[in-house]
Amino acid sequence: MNPFITLNATAAPLRAENVDTDQIIPARYLTAVTKAGMGDGLFAAWRYLPDGSPNPDFLLNRPEYADAQILISGKNFGSGSSREHAVWALTDYGFRAVIAPSFADIFHNNALKNGLLPITLPESAVNMLMDLVEEAPAVRILIDLPAQTVTLPDGQQLNFDIDAYRKQCLIQGLDDLGYLLANMDAIEAYEAAWKK
Repeated sequence: MNPFITLNATAAPLRAENVDTDQIIPARYLTAVTKAGMGDGLFAAWRYLPDGSPNPDFLLNRPEYADAQILISGKNFGSGSSREHAVWALTDYGFRAVIAPSFADIFHNNALKNGLLPITLPESAVNMLMDLVEEAPAVRILIDLPAQTVTLPDGQQLNFDIDAYRKQCLIQGLDDLGYLLANMDAIEAYEAAWKK
């Protein structure tokens, strides 16, 4: 995984609640054997018209949101199945973080394990952020993971919580196995002491 320390990026406002994993990545894309290319199927039912051409009304097809690395959405984002493909589609598309009032538990855990930062903020703050990026799509939002803050252009800071272990894994760019391998010396020393 790519380490996540700070991110200064534009954001895309997805005004929808209960966005489920099938809406994030439809089942027909789940036959792929690698993560590469999953972004092509991200929000496919909304991004593409029946003939396969881009839907000009969907926000990710608008030029002002083309390079957004932060997705802002409504509550209960990622509900539905346990498929990791939903996170893979978001990260392959280019998103590094999702801000929402709440997340489905399994999606939240999958995101943290796959390098996507889920940030939970109060609904009023999320709505304010959506209003901001709708009015000024070029505005940049600063996410500082070590400080656990989201900073707006006017200097206003919003704090968010994150599990300490998952925070360190994201900062170091490690998944669970990578974390274990990075601590092999300590593990082997413990095993050696235990055998005595």
